[in-house]
Amino acid sequence: MQTELAPTTEDIYRIWRTDRRLSPGAALVYMRRIKLFRAYCAEHGLVEREELTLERATCFIAWYAQRRNLEQRSLQLFRSALQSLNRVYYRMGLAPPDWRSPRPAQPPATPLLAEYADYLLRHRGNPQVTVYKKLQQIGKFQDHLTQVGKGWQSMRLLDVDAFLVSCAKQYSRSYVGNVACSVRCFLRFLHWSGRIPVDLSEAVISPARLRLERPRRALAWEDVQRLLKAVDRSTPMGLRDYALLLMMSAYGFGTGETIRLRFDDVDWEAGTLSVVRPKTETAFTVPLLPAVAKAVACYLRDGRPMDTPTRHLFVQMHVPFGPLTAASGVRQIIIKYARIAGVSATFLGSHVLRHSHAARQIDLGTPPRVVSELLGHRDPESLSAYVRIATETLRDVALPVPA
Repeated sequence: MQTELAPTTEDIYRIWRTDRRLSPGAALVYMRRIKLFRAYCAEHGLVEREELTLERATCFIAWYAQRRNLEQRSLQLFRSALQSLNRVYYRMGLAPPDWRSPRPAQPPATPLLAEYADYLLRHRGNPQVTVYKKLQQIGKFQDHLTQVGKGWQSMRLLDVDAFLVSCAKQYSRSYVGNVACSVRCFLRFLHWSGRIPVDLSEAVISPARLRLERPRRALAWEDVQRLLKAVDRSTPMGLRDYALLLMMSAYGFGTGETIRLRFDDVDWEAGTLSVVRPKTETAFTVPLLPAVAKAVACYLRDGRPMDTPTRHLFVQMHVPFGPLTAASGVRQIIIKYARIAGVSATFLGSHVLRHSHAARQIDLGTPPRVVSELLGHRDPESLSAYVRIATETLRDVALPVPA
């Protein structure tokens, strides 16, 4: 029988209220499941705190499903309730175990790829996310060579071409071009390190892509405003979503800049926001606009759960309240409010607000160099991609059609 201190029902409800996440009805449903779990621990002489892991919760669900002759998939709400209980222990300083054991970082599959990863990091200065992507693509290339009975020393240019042709049958032209770039860089490394006698990199041909053949697509600024107005700011999640979407719209931030923001990046006294562009690692500082400052302050005061395990500004609104980590999550937020606002578009990706901001700035006559710096571009020529979507300005400068 457990003898350790356990949160009371009053403790649990109090912490749920301060987290501002569960409605009264949801809290009642969770508490019913927690009581069943506590009865299970008492019946089997288990220490409740030690059972609050995903693995042990799964064992409890399997036991309960068998006892009641139910399907386990119908009991998934138990998992959420027990994870919330784990959070209560954490908030009370009762040292619960990690809900999910951290996944160990996967090292490169071979010593050669490990050396190549180090080369990309130290000599090429590639960020970790780029290194991971290149290793994935080279892994596909290695699998192709294995299937045809070749190795790095015995491969020929025809083998490289065959691999890229097979990729072209499965992926888009832009992705195949990206793979070709990774293969070219890897072949250059193999020659540089003395593993192959001939540098094949210059002979690798990637699919021809016309510059700006797929121009950025943006929402009309009126649609951006409608999307922002559709956010219900009476809920904690709405406060977070509004602050996040307003920031992306006002500054043209991409998902990478926004979800990486931390408390230290906001200087309230100076009224500035420090940002790093993930793709280029370009760092820049922008003024903290009053509307954005107000939205962020409201979110931090009334929306963001207290005592979260991260200092990231924007966090997930479910236990364990970790940082937002993927563009797909932001994309779903945009799609959600676009649907509520009645904004119909087939290109509602996570970067649509960035593109909309750039087009808006160009329409307003902002100097291109200023827009480029605000967007965090390393190359000012990158801005030309957005000129194609500044339709209002293009109408003003368009030449008359000859009769």
